[in-house]
Amino acid sequence: MMTDKFNPSRLAEQYRSELVDQILPFWLEKSVDEQYGGYFTCLERDGSVYDTDKFVWLQGRQVWMFAMLYNQFEKRQEWLDCAMQGAGFLKKYGHDGNYDFYFSLTREGKPLVHPYNIFSNTFACMAFAQLAKATGSAEYADIARKVFDRILERRDNPKGVWNKAVPGTRPMKDFALPMIICNMSLEVEDIIADSALIDKTIAECKKEVLEVFYRPELGCMVENCAPDGSLVDSFEGRKINPGHDLEALWFLMDIGVRQNDKALIEKAVSISHSVIERGWDKEYGGIFYFMDRKGHPTQELEWDQKLWWVHIESTIAMLKGYMLTGDQTSLKWFEALHEYTWSHFKDPDYPEWFGYLNRRGEVLLPLKGGKWKGCFHVPRGLFQCWRMLDKMSK
Repeated sequence: MMTDKFNPSRLAEQYRSELVDQILPFWLEKSVDEQYGGYFTCLERDGSVYDTDKFVWLQGRQVWMFAMLYNQFEKRQEWLDCAMQGAGFLKKYGHDGNYDFYFSLTREGKPLVHPYNIFSNTFACMAFAQLAKATGSAEYADIARKVFDRILERRDNPKGVWNKAVPGTRPMKDFALPMIICNMSLEVEDIIADSALIDKTIAECKKEVLEVFYRPELGCMVENCAPDGSLVDSFEGRKINPGHDLEALWFLMDIGVRQNDKALIEKAVSISHSVIERGWDKEYGGIFYFMDRKGHPTQELEWDQKLWWVHIESTIAMLKGYMLTGDQTSLKWFEALHEYTWSHFKDPDYPEWFGYLNRRGEVLLPLKGGKWKGCFHVPRGLFQCWRMLDKMSK
């Protein structure tokens, strides 16, 4: 039974209109660097540029976004053109020649920060894979394959020579990498000819998420653990990020659909409930950014901020859980998240959404983009939710 106020048709139009009429025009108009290529992401509330450095993972995300929408939503030439020009910049300036992608570049494309962050690679891989599908380009497909191979080579030591930790003292592995590789593998499986490799990679990452980082006694995942899977009693070892968990759980639901694994879907839905129960701020609403599994103070001073991506990814997870299982708890949480995100993150006066709120839900930074926020979570979330709601309405 749907609740009285849950109207998939009306909600589908709300999400679709926000995506097509507000968010995408904002990025097309404000972020494209016509002179040097690539995208500006450091944008004020009104979209004016306040810094011209280019963060490579955000460049890859924007290429992916417009190529994906061209492939899956509507064949708009302006979307493909936007993706193509960003890909040209990435191909020319984004990597070191060995398909390790830098973290940041100057506006002109000169490298600023070494390729220590493997997520620059993962989003470049997704970007070139989607663009290969959109254009039929063998060159883009080849780049996607080479980057995919490089990611797998780096998986056991992702930061490589740029790792600041002293080897052997407190070795740890992090949850973010298998989570992203899970999603990336689904993105590139049409491009990677080796289906056995894709299946093996997904199986390994799924096992890591559910059997290593997920702790039933906590009802959530830990962000870091020892290489043997044991818990580590340190700041990093105690860290919980509810938004990461919920994003990973909707990735797992998609894998469950791909593999026709009803038990996996139901397990992911069940875990999503315990995660959001733990992460929800009972006093002010919204989801905490970071938590400590033992309840100790966190090292992150921003632990109680309410972030755009945390709430958007959680909204996807709850709506997907409801769509796939009919679970009423998922629907209840979707409605709570829908109300919170639209009333707190949507800017009533300018396009695009705010990214950073304080614990009380007040706007902390009015920027629309920066070093970490680009053209990704808001449009992806709106597209994901529109697609699900549209399907339910029919």
